[in-house]
Amino acid sequence: MTVLVTGGTGNLGGALVARLEQPRVLSRRAGPGRVVGDLRTGEGLDDAVAGVSVIVHCATAPRGDADATARLVAAARRAGTPHLVYVSIVGVDRIPLPYYREKLRAERVVADSGLPATILRATQFHDLLATLFATTARAGVLPVLAGTSFQPVAVDDVAARLADVVAGPPQGRATDLGGPEVRAMADLARTWAHATGRRRPVLPLRLPGAIARGFRDGAHLAPDHADGVGTFEQFLAARAGVRS
Repeated sequence: MTVLVTGGTGNLGGALVARLEQPRVLSRRAGPGRVVGDLRTGEGLDDAVAGVSVIVHCATAPRGDADATARLVAAARRAGTPHLVYVSIVGVDRIPLPYYREKLRAERVVADSGLPATILRATQFHDLLATLFATTARAGVLPVLAGTSFQPVAVDDVAARLADVVAGPPQGRATDLGGPEVRAMADLARTWAHATGRRRPVLPLRLPGAIARGFRDGAHLAPDHADGVGTFEQFLAARAGVRS
């Protein structure tokens, strides 16, 4: 079975590639194990998908995800009927962030493609929260969304689920994948501050609007599917070990 991974040089894609046997990695730059193609233009995609059994679409961008996915789908349909696996985010249909809306449009492209497909939604990665805290801490405080919890999931846990999906039949909308714990954002911020040695007061903010309300309501959570294993503390400890 030949597997093509888009975004295979990124965080999630790299973790998935490490679990597969000699996958093809779509990249705009040549390199070992890579096939050259560009989702933004469609150039090289026909060659990239030729003869593949499964395509795992991990590539993502703040803009243009739906168009890029449509180009990949078109190439896949010209090549045959490979199993198309798309990685999305819990809450894309309930929280009106522009990026989430784009991911939802990409989901619909996959669902309407006519290809055998699986769409896997996961909760936010540990990395996202750590990056958010590191960025906002520069202001001297740690602002958090008041009354809001998160359920961060380890990239390796998502990669492991994707590897299982690759080995199995198409599922349509797969069961969501959440991290092992639902925790207040303020608690996660304090955990990050302690682990990184940043002494910052946590400042809860109650923001107006549908986006903040969606997060307060937990539209981005999957408490019934807390199947991830890696905790936020384990992620922070591993990151500290790499840096030391």
